[in-house]
Amino acid sequence: MSAAVGAERPQVVSHVQQALSYTVFDCKWVPRSARLLCLGSAARGTGIVQLYELHGARLELLREIEKPKPIKCGTFGATSLQQRYLATGDFDGNLNIWNLEAPEKPVYSVKGHKEIINSIDGVGGLGIGEGAPEIVTGSRDGTVKVWDPRQNDTPVASMEPVQGESKRDCWTVAFGNAYNQEERVVCAGYDNGDIKLFDLKTMSLRWETNIKNGVCSVEFDRKDINMNKLVATSLEGKFHVFDMRTQHPTKGFASVSEKAQKSTIWQVRHLPQNRDIFMTSGGSGSLHLWKYEYPAQRSKKDSDGSEMGVAGSVSLLQNVTLSTQPISSLDWSPDKKGLCVCGAFDQTVRVLIVTKLNKI
Repeated sequence: MSAAVGAERPQVVSHVQQALSYTVFDCKWVPRSARLLCLGSAARGTGIVQLYELHGARLELLREIEKPKPIKCGTFGATSLQQRYLATGDFDGNLNIWNLEAPEKPVYSVKGHKEIINSIDGVGGLGIGEGAPEIVTGSRDGTVKVWDPRQNDTPVASMEPVQGESKRDCWTVAFGNAYNQEERVVCAGYDNGDIKLFDLKTMSLRWETNIKNGVCSVEFDRKDINMNKLVATSLEGKFHVFDMRTQHPTKGFASVSEKAQKSTIWQVRHLPQNRDIFMTSGGSGSLHLWKYEYPAQRSKKDSDGSEMGVAGSVSLLQNVTLSTQPISSLDWSPDKKGLCVCGAFDQTVRVLIVTKLNKI
């Protein structure tokens, strides 16, 4: 029985490995293509963007672009499928948007932050999420800013520490709740364990909590629906899944936490074709594939009659160690189920195939 069950478990297969001559910080699939991007920092302190195309079992380098400052993060989320412009955040606090067909000059550029942009996310493009095409950036300068590339140099929203509050390094940002023209939230995670949920409709802090360890990555299971689930990963090898459907007046959102490994969990990425499956990447060079199971009832009434959420459970589907160095970036293909790319600090990008995802 157990052998049969084992045979049905997804396998994580390393399909292609490509050695790089620079430190890779982010990897992204180019939507509607067999192409992927690697973003990073060259030894001489410049930024690198490489565009690869997958041909069977090899990656062909189509283009390499060098920029003045190392590039930390990128997103296609605020662009149309026709344009597929790449938005990047760099070590100097610049937000740039690039047309990869003509990458000499950015199509949009703003000095967004005083220090490095650690994290970027986009929504309203690619047919994902209602409302304006917007980009959110989180920086070491402690601020989180939302940009509309159709407007010039000013952010449409800026979340900054209140007076007297010490600034915290913002490590991760994510959009969610963009299911109609009006609704939209930004979640931000900080180096001291703070997680803050900003409501862009009311321009207010909707919820905050602290997970006691630096928050390395946050992601909603989908951006274009009513908030459903949020996963937050931490410096100490734990992740937390919050059920975002029911917010209790004092207790906030119900959550389940899991100690995945001994080292940092750098990233979490939900499978686009099944939002209850997600992958975490670790400081030990490993990937873990998880499945979230909903409880029989997602909410219940407390003694005061207020609705409170009920957390589900997570189960480990598979794990694999690919590298001796941390896997710092991870991206699922939006088009091919089970196709994945990850970049690690061993200066290698790997294309992975995860099998049997339709059996789960």
